[in-house]
Amino acid sequence: MTKYLISFPSSAMIVPQQEMQSVADAAHAVTQEAKDAGVWVFGGGIDESVPPVMVDGEGTVLDGTYPQTRQIEGGYTVLEVPTREAALEWAAKFAAACRCAQEVRAFAYDPAA
Repeated sequence: MTKYLISFPSSAMIVPQQEMQSVADAAHAVTQEAKDAGVWVFGGGIDESVPPVMVDGEGTVLDGTYPQTRQIEGGYTVLEVPTREAALEWAAKFAAACRCAQEVRAFAYDPAA
């Protein structure tokens, strides 16, 4: 089976503050559904209050990020499903719960992972 990343940037989720709890409840329900179905691997949102850093091969911690990844934020889910179509079906469920479109990307197969 293939693992898929389902994600969205924070800026895509435009929800009035008074509706955020409903969105959270709906997202938690889809998460539980994925867990119950046995396809859940990992998920969560990036804590945007903690600045990212880079660590080199010698363990030196450097402020900042690669320029290409400066904007990584938002919510992420990794599911392991048998087909791309199944990943798209789950993405639609998360899109409905979070009230924003979801990106879907497949992880390359690695037998050691």
